[in-house]
Amino acid sequence: MQNKKTINLVLMALFAAIIFVLAFTPIGYIQLGVIKATIIHIPVIIGSILLGPKKGAVLGSLFGLTSLISNTFTPVLMSFAFSPLIPVFGTDRGNVLALVICFIPRILVGVVPYYVYRLLDGLFHHKFKVVTFVIAGISGSLTNTLLVMNGIYFIFKDSYAAARNIPLDTVYSAVLAIIFANGVPEAIVAGIVTSGLCRVLMENKQIRDLID
Repeated sequence: MQNKKTINLVLMALFAAIIFVLAFTPIGYIQLGVIKATIIHIPVIIGSILLGPKKGAVLGSLFGLTSLISNTFTPVLMSFAFSPLIPVFGTDRGNVLALVICFIPRILVGVVPYYVYRLLDGLFHHKFKVVTFVIAGISGSLTNTLLVMNGIYFIFKDSYAAARNIPLDTVYSAVLAIIFANGVPEAIVAGIVTSGLCRVLMENKQIRDLID
């Protein structure tokens, strides 16, 4: 039992370190001008699967914290949707609801993959691990993308239209364009990387025992 707790703590520290390293190097948040693409959800997803939803939620919170810091200190056009310290487009003040978009989707990235993995692993009777990990990885990535982009639509629809200089009735089309252009590739990458790394990590019996 003590050994299992130690492995949990070591993995937790490792994933947290990876999140911060990615966040504060150019590969973590990729500047796209309008919004930032990211790969930081991947260690959160893997941590969720291996360590469970509670620790996954903590890792997701760290992901949200790095997003808040990144969007506050190196803002792009839509950073007001992630940081209340950035004035909403066309105004002189931020909106505290930006914290909802910044944190809630990221926390759920650390929760959803665990339950998707558990559900599919039970349905497949512990077979087809590769497929199970891929789908769990995709689910975590899409959780982030869909909740973030829909959150922006419902909370900042008017400001988004003004910032992008597009008609109000085309905002959701623009949101869908980002989901398909950025979110789908991110999800595919997350699924592949999650499956590959989880399989490698599970070659260690002590780590495998964490999720079996």
